Amino acid sequence: MRVNGVRGMRAFSVGRAALRVMAVLELAGSAALVAAPAWAQAEPTLNSGDTAWMLTATALVLMMTIPGLALFYGGMVRKMNVLSVIMQSFAITCLVSVIWMIAGYSLAFSGGNAVIGDFSRLFLKGMEVGALSGTIPESVFMCFQMTFAIITPALITGAFADRMKFSAMLLFTALWSLLVYSPVAHMVWAGTGLMFNKGVLDFAGGTVVHINAGIGGLVAALIGKRRGYGRTPMPPHNLIYSVTGAGLLWVGWFGFNAGSALTSGGTAGMAMAVTQIATAAAGLSWMFVEWALKKHPSVLGIISGAVAGLVAITPASGFVDPIGALIIGISAGIICFFAATSVKNLIGYDDALDAFGVHGIGGIVGAILTGVFATQAVKGGNAPVGLIEGNVAQVMTQVEGILLTVLWSAIGTFVILKVVDLIIGLRVTEEIERDGLDLGLHGETVQ
Repeated sequence: MRVNGVRGMRAFSVGRAALRVMAVLELAGSAALVAAPAWAQAEPTLNSGDTAWMLTATALVLMMTIPGLALFYGGMVRKMNVLSVIMQSFAITCLVSVIWMIAGYSLAFSGGNAVIGDFSRLFLKGMEVGALSGTIPESVFMCFQMTFAIITPALITGAFADRMKFSAMLLFTALWSLLVYSPVAHMVWAGTGLMFNKGVLDFAGGTVVHINAGIGGLVAALIGKRRGYGRTPMPPHNLIYSVTGAGLLWVGWFGFNAGSALTSGGTAGMAMAVTQIATAAAGLSWMFVEWALKKHPSVLGIISGAVAGLVAITPASGFVDPIGALIIGISAGIICFFAATSVKNLIGYDDALDAFGVHGIGGIVGAILTGVFATQAVKGGNAPVGLIEGNVAQVMTQVEGILLTVLWSAIGTFVILKVVDLIIGLRVTEEIERDGLDLGLHGETVQ
């Protein structure tokens, strides 16, 4: 769990604190250990090992968006739209970085109320060089969280690929980042947050990132299909790009999950291990199901399965053991395969690059199975954690968290899309969509 950095009280010197503790021991007349009162506890101190790891993890998560997601999505669209998709990921990285600095971080991680933070940290007010968040600089914590805020709206672009105006995408992203992402992050990860206090388990972003983005993508996809969808073939133009992007996502995800420990200790190590196991299992399970049903194992299939495994293990990565990770990975690969193929075809919505089928459904699978397979041995504490340890209530708590995230994201996304459509319009013209967004919006093409 992430909590914002809390600074200890500075009113008493170490010497005075020590004298007070000794007096307590003397009065007790016992050699037994006595816990120091709150005012006598040491302030958090910088840990260079934790800081070095978190600097690395932050760079890894940023790599997930640029170039990871940019290439993953860019290879799956038609050639005439590859630059537009890559441009969206790059522009979102720039835009959300500035928005997070101005207001997003404050709304997500300052005190506020149970739903959203306040404006006390606008423009990163109070973030000094020596300010700490736990054992790392607050500046590092802020940047780490910024990379999560960047990739979440970037995931949504896969749902409306090939048809949204670039200007509309920028306005939508700015509003969605502030009104949907930051409140959900606050509710799940901030100490005053509604879902945090309900006990919803989300170690690295199953609800905050993937369900949130997946539902946002579904709503965006339902606004309108691509012209010719279902009648005109729209095959991926370069799966080499997509495989490269998937590989970068896989490597970067170690920063995403293991970095969410915010330390370089055993929790980070276990998060890395279960991430690798679940991802491999999901890639295989998607591949074998596709092989059995369609008579061939596709490249697009195995990389989609791997990403589904990465998504599903995200909320569980700090709470489950390797066996739980294996089951989560296998389940995610199978369920997301059917969600991205059979279910999408049955309902008929145009989720161009399966943002909902992989991230939305994978996030839901992972969040529920976190409640099943979370263990005390991994999470810590003195009480049973998941269903396998007898805590049935945790599954219901996870479902509550999923439903709240789905409602917040769906309603917020729908309202924002309608507002953007009224202000500047959402869709490109028929001519631009026919000839390609690369040339029509950016004046460039891939040769």
